[in-house]
Amino acid sequence: QVQLVESGGGLVQAGGSLTLSCAGSGRTFSGYVMGWFRQAPGKEREFVAAISWSGSSTNLLNSVKGRFTISRDNSANTVYLQMNSLKPEDTAVYYCAAGVGTIATISNHRRVNYWGQGTQVTVSS
Repeated sequence: QVQLVESGGGLVQAGGSLTLSCAGSGRTFSGYVMGWFRQAPGKEREFVAAISWSGSSTNLLNSVKGRFTISRDNSANTVYLQMNSLKPEDTAVYYCAAGVGTIATISNHRRVNYWGQGTQVTVSS
C-alpha cells in the first residue's frame, strides 16, 4: 500500500507559478512510476505528467509542455510538479498518482494503482 499526500495548491494570477508536492509513504516509493492528473468541474480526469521510477524519463500533456516540469526525489519519497505561465484553463483539482506500469501506460487513469486526495489550483484571469 502507498499513501500519497499532495500540497502546494492555491490561488494564483494568470502568468504566475506554483509548485505542487506529493509525499509518499508505505511501500517502496522508488519502484513506482509517478504522475499528476487534474480534474476541472464537469470534466473527466485528465493526465498531466508522468515520470519514470529513476526520474530519467518524463511524459507531458501537450498543452503543458514548456510550462510544467515533473521531477522526483526518491530519497525524500516526493514527486513535484513545477507549473509556470499558468492559464485560467489550468484551474482544476490536481491529483498525484502512482502506478506499476510505464510513463505511457499511467496516462490512462485506469492504470493508476494509488491516488492522492487532490489539491485545488485556481488561476484567475
